[in-house]
Amino acid sequence: MLASPNDNALDLPPGYRAIGLRELGDAYAKAIEVAETEGAGTLVWTRRFDLVEVAVVLEPEEPLATARRAIFAGMNAAADALAAHCPPEKPITFAWPDTIMFDGGLIGGTRLAWPAGAREEEPPQWLVLGLTMRLMMHAGPASRDRTSLEAEGFEILDPRLLIGSFARHLMVHFHTWRDSGFKSVGADYLARVSPDRSARRGIDANGDLLVHRTGKSGAAERQLLVQALATCGWLDPSTGEPLI
Repeated sequence: MLASPNDNALDLPPGYRAIGLRELGDAYAKAIEVAETEGAGTLVWTRRFDLVEVAVVLEPEEPLATARRAIFAGMNAAADALAAHCPPEKPITFAWPDTIMFDGGLIGGTRLAWPAGAREEEPPQWLVLGLTMRLMMHAGPASRDRTSLEAEGFEILDPRLLIGSFARHLMVHFHTWRDSGFKSVGADYLARVSPDRSARRGIDANGDLLVHRTGKSGAAERQLLVQALATCGWLDPSTGEPLI
């Protein structure tokens, strides 16, 4: 499934090594396959004109239970990459934890994988962070709750540019996490989650969403990250692409 010509078509910052796949390749599955042998910084992408499809291998130094918060750094990086090219009047928002919305319409999302049997209290050998975003609609026009970058007026529809931008922004968010702690990364993520005036939200150390309802005492409502990642609400399992 490896593509040719070489992978220099991607403009990536230092620290990444690209593996390009042909159009029918699955970047997320390939990254999981090679994660153990290729290691951190491996970036697998699929050469498609209608989708941004990319996955990055990570090697976190903290336990799996807290390292899963990498999903939020990935969401921030995807939003930053979009914001650099999108019409400024159209908002980029998130549906917790992994769905990306553009002007209210689902456009894609992120995924996170880790080795089977990895222990919660130990650093995993690897994580794979995947991103998929829809450039063009396949079946019919965009709708109120499903859209594409083409339908939203993007002038740049070259997935290579968006992948390169995503890779750069991902490094920025991980550097912030390493140097200043996760708080800033979490705040950037929560700022894009659809607002709820009746609640105050936070992200627990293990990535769970904590919802404090206004006027209600007692423990916060907890939405489990691991359970939500297993559901992957933006993905159509029959196609491996964003829901239509």
